[in-house]
Amino acid sequence: MEFQRYYNAMDKRGLRSVFMVHDLIPLTHAEFCRPGVDAAHRKRIHTALAHADGLIANSQDTLDVLAAEASQANLPLPANVVARLAPAITARTPHPAPIAQPYFVVLGTIEPRKNHWFLLQVWRRLVEHHGVATPKLVVIGRRGWECENAVDMLDRCTQLQDTVIELHGCSDEELRTWIQHAQALLFPSFVEGYGMPLVEALALGVPVIASDLGVFREIANDIPDYLDPLDGPGWMANVEAYAALTSSARMRQLARIERFRAPSWSDHFEAVDHFLASLN
Repeated sequence: MEFQRYYNAMDKRGLRSVFMVHDLIPLTHAEFCRPGVDAAHRKRIHTALAHADGLIANSQDTLDVLAAEASQANLPLPANVVARLAPAITARTPHPAPIAQPYFVVLGTIEPRKNHWFLLQVWRRLVEHHGVATPKLVVIGRRGWECENAVDMLDRCTQLQDTVIELHGCSDEELRTWIQHAQALLFPSFVEGYGMPLVEALALGVPVIASDLGVFREIANDIPDYLDPLDGPGWMANVEAYAALTSSARMRQLARIERFRAPSWSDHFEAVDHFLASLN
């Protein structure tokens, strides 16, 4: 997106360019990205703003951030549309729970933005309070970058060895099975452009405890239970509540989940096709 020569080549051929923007996290939260990515991503976004005929955003939240960046850079905002992404995981498997004990799932690459280190600190405190009765935490995702603190907890914290299960990868079917039998999906990220695990969990009828992010509220409204991503006591209290077999908080969210309607690919492409037609 950042190379002017591509736009020149398209102009010569009379071609129009439409880009899909997933997020502007390297611009808004450079501290969570590799050094130098912020400058490269800003060049991509600015070049697209200056030359694209149309932009597709995966959420209204992403589009709002994009519009703010255009205004700040004194660049035009091309014609645009929001087209949310549909989950690939929609149907439950017939498989029983992978383990007998109550457990929670956190899904995503282990990196600072996903806030794994914080969640592992919460789990250590839970172990201190509840010992062997502590629910399991299943961490699904590969180890990413600049995640040494979380890796230290996973590899060297003896209090977590019997309570945290780390899965570096699993099949789609295994992933569905782990999610559908969880007490809840935990999503303590500091920032997201969308949040597919949240959509997948709710599509499977599984409760979600998530950071209070605008994009999550846009996608799921008031269905999940929301918390500040640094509210340790709050996360601990919610995990304790949801771990109980007769959890009233969990039952209330299960009732709210019945209102959830996952984005569909037909809706996505209806919006995209109508948008592309409007450019003509």
